[in-house]
Amino acid sequence: MRKLLASFSLVAIGCMMPPQGAALVQQTAQQFNFDTRFGRMEMAVEQVAPKYSGDFAKKHRFWGSSIHVTDAETTGMKMKGPQDADVGVRIGWYRIEEGDLHTTLVKQHWHLYPSGWLLDAEDRTDGDIGALGENVKIIAPDGPVRSAQFPTIRLGTD
Repeated sequence: MRKLLASFSLVAIGCMMPPQGAALVQQTAQQFNFDTRFGRMEMAVEQVAPKYSGDFAKKHRFWGSSIHVTDAETTGMKMKGPQDADVGVRIGWYRIEEGDLHTTLVKQHWHLYPSGWLLDAEDRTDGDIGALGENVKIIAPDGPVRSAQFPTIRLGTD
């Protein structure tokens, strides 16, 4: 009976172990992108390395105001040794004044510090420009915008 109880205790303790290594960086990156997607930047900056925090603030300064993020999906992860990892993220977003949906692919570089996994850098690898604070000139039409709908025709009225 004691052997059964001891083995059950070891199994239970093993199941409660927190994630480590690749699983931990993946969980950290997913939570980070979940927080940025919903505009919880005060929680997200806790996962940003101090050396990158200024650039992070510049790149994400329009998120939640003129840029609305609709989705942030982790597309892949590659360990670059025991303390470095690259995480791919697909970001769906639109500018409030336009309403056109854009997609940008971003590569995030994560590093394991004594305090845990922190974001060291992120760069756009593909997709639309503008999600990470790039300077984009928006060109508006010169005159009034013509309606894309056909004119309404009412039958049976004079």
